[in-house]
Amino acid sequence: ALAALPPQVVEALALNTGLAAAGTAAGQKSLTKAGLLHAWALGALLWATAGWKCWSICVLYLVAGSAVTKVRKAEKEALGIAEGRGGRRGPENVWGSAATAALCAIALVVPAAASQLGGEAVLKLAYVASLATKLSDTFASEIGKAFGKRCFLITTLKPVPRGTEGAVSLEGTLAGVVGSLIIGLYGASVGWVAGAPAMANVAVSAFVATNFESFLGAVVQGKIKILTNEVINFINTLVGALCSIGLARAFALI
Repeated sequence: ALAALPPQVVEALALNTGLAAAGTAAGQKSLTKAGLLHAWALGALLWATAGWKCWSICVLYLVAGSAVTKVRKAEKEALGIAEGRGGRRGPENVWGSAATAALCAIALVVPAAASQLGGEAVLKLAYVASLATKLSDTFASEIGKAFGKRCFLITTLKPVPRGTEGAVSLEGTLAGVVGSLIIGLYGASVGWVAGAPAMANVAVSAFVATNFESFLGAVVQGKIKILTNEVINFINTLVGALCSIGLARAFALI
């Protein structure tokens, strides 16, 4: 049956299965068991549709996001503002963070969708922007909770404690920019972000979307049942991707 599949699909299944098995054997702690299964499905999908470059950008997000979650972890746990499950990601985290990226990857292999959205180059930029947005959000949140000296609610600018939904800080905001640039620069190194204007597109899109996510956190999160943290994350990445597409088409960056 495998012989009948396209080579790229076979590669995707083999590599992601091997990595999942190796991670399980090594006792990986970045994902829950269910999270690992869903990450396997996501990884296989990304490689099968758009190849190793697409897949590796998402892997960089997962590695960097997991690493920054551990910064001053004990202190954040003591304050009750650390990520749940010790930072281990479950299925809801996997898709909340990367569903937009997966949709971009699928659109890349559907000519009608790619054409409607602006073409392959625009979709690749949107893919990078969605993950840059999520890493920006993760860096801003985790560094803000760890090092934020003065935190303000984004809607009123009133001082609030670290870890408050919708809170922003200088330290977190700067860290968010760094997070988006990590993804953007890697995207450039593999040819998915072409030139300074495209890099600016990614950074601006991530900045806008991350602050929009903070606004949603302050206004609706915890008040509307369906708008869980994971749904907000999906909206966050979707806004980043759509902002990237809009900027690319409005200013002919591609």
